[in-house]
Amino acid sequence: MIGLATISTLAFCLLMGISSCASISQKPDPSPRGNNSEANSIIWTELLQKTPYPHTAPLPPQRPTVLDGFYTKFDPKETPPVPCRRCPDYVPEGGIWKLNFDKGIYRIFHEFTGWRSIGSFVVDGNRVQLFNDPTCMEAVGTYIWTVDAGALILQVIEDECAIRMRAKNLTQLPWTLCPLSPMKAGTGARRNKPPGCD
Repeated sequence: MIGLATISTLAFCLLMGISSCASISQKPDPSPRGNNSEANSIIWTELLQKTPYPHTAPLPPQRPTVLDGFYTKFDPKETPPVPCRRCPDYVPEGGIWKLNFDKGIYRIFHEFTGWRSIGSFVVDGNRVQLFNDPTCMEAVGTYIWTVDAGALILQVIEDECAIRMRAKNLTQLPWTLCPLSPMKAGTGARRNKPPGCD
């Protein structure tokens, strides 16, 4: 004979199982940040104020480099991001991505999900090394870079970060250099502005 405590436990487990299944079967709910330009602007502005932590290497000197600038890319992938707490970082999701190189600090941001990261970089000729990234503290990524007609193209030499997702994300599409702000570049700066250059 089954006791009352056992029935209560089974009912609780059944209820929890049903609610778990219901949440899995729902369509992914796009992050409200992905549809809120004001929230995106706040996240991006806050990220631009942060500096990396020297996890495995000292921070490079804050000197201008040839890569310094704001870059953006639009990934046309239409599949909405799958809600996932254990997915690797840097997964190439659809939508607008922003990348900033600034005096030894790089910052990357995905507008739709609000995902972002930060790290250090050094340039040596046509090579750039990425390190001190909290998503993969011990990994150093080495890339060949070229800028052609306002597009930054990165080719990976070696990068194990996030099961190679950082390399896949950074090299999958060219990054468009954003024009200077109207204050710095004159009245024509707002024309033909790529998506994400705000």
